[in-house]
Amino acid sequence: MQKLTLKKIAQELDVSISTVSKALRDSHEISKDTREKINAFAKLYNYKPNNIALSLKNRKTKTLGVIIPEIVHHFFTTVISGIEKVANERGYNVIIGLSNESFTKEVINMEMLANGSIDGFILSVSRETQFLKDYHHLTETIYQGMPIVMFDRALPEVECDKVVVDDVEGARKAVLNLISHGCQNIAIITTKDYVSVGMLRTNGYLQALQESNISMNEKIILKLDDKVNEVEHMNLLEKEIKNLLVKNPEIDGIFAVNEIYALSAMKEAQKLGKNIPKDIKVIGFTDGILSKYASPGLTTVSQHGKQIGEKAAHLLIDRLENEHIDTPFQTVVIETELIERESTF
Repeated sequence: MQKLTLKKIAQELDVSISTVSKALRDSHEISKDTREKINAFAKLYNYKPNNIALSLKNRKTKTLGVIIPEIVHHFFTTVISGIEKVANERGYNVIIGLSNESFTKEVINMEMLANGSIDGFILSVSRETQFLKDYHHLTETIYQGMPIVMFDRALPEVECDKVVVDDVEGARKAVLNLISHGCQNIAIITTKDYVSVGMLRTNGYLQALQESNISMNEKIILKLDDKVNEVEHMNLLEKEIKNLLVKNPEIDGIFAVNEIYALSAMKEAQKLGKNIPKDIKVIGFTDGILSKYASPGLTTVSQHGKQIGEKAAHLLIDRLENEHIDTPFQTVVIETELIERESTF
């Protein structure tokens, strides 16, 4: 038999997850008969409570746990600012954990924050979690009645509230913009497909080419693996971009799925004597401060990170404050915006 969860007990006994959770804690909000029936069923099937969720559910602390993959990324700092704003307005505190793109650190962060009595989580999953496809720490926490809101890197396999941008459409519009400026040989610098946002943005790139009757050229699709340390990653990134440009001198446009990839592309192109935007036009994804002050200024797709954070915080707090109401999970899509600067005109 599969591991028994609160959700499965609730389904078997035709009661709510909240009722099961309260009965197992011997809450007198639940009738004696129902408590005895639920506890007997749990004992019969050797139910083992999730320690993360138990520590979280023991008491309300008016504190939200936020887990992000990296702290230096401008996008994540803007999301945090939006979460903080709404949390403070609604009387909640925020504690931030950092996974550093590691599955193990993500799990440890959840356990540590749970032991500090967090009421619920807002998180963007690590690249390694997506690569391993191991979501047990997320699904078990949700099944135990602990709410989670995912943002940016949302997993379709995990049922919870989500706040995302339309990555496909944002990328599609960016590449169509390059085409409108006369680009015909547009390279993409993206992640390996297991990173959800990279895959979605790559799909948008391919859609734009197809709409414009431009054949896909696999030689100018560069998919990078981030599973190295920061120094090694930057050295490898610059080397691979240089090779891409040297081997494919026909490239006249570059779409990069994040700010670092785009800025690295501009740097390597300029080192090869290319003029931006005359010889190569470049668009990145995520409108960070580096994009604004680059030379030339980088045209980017803005994800409106603060708005994402605000919406994620509202979703989580609403669910915490209305836990007795069985509200369907929501996926909120935030529209992107193309910010044009000197790298394209």
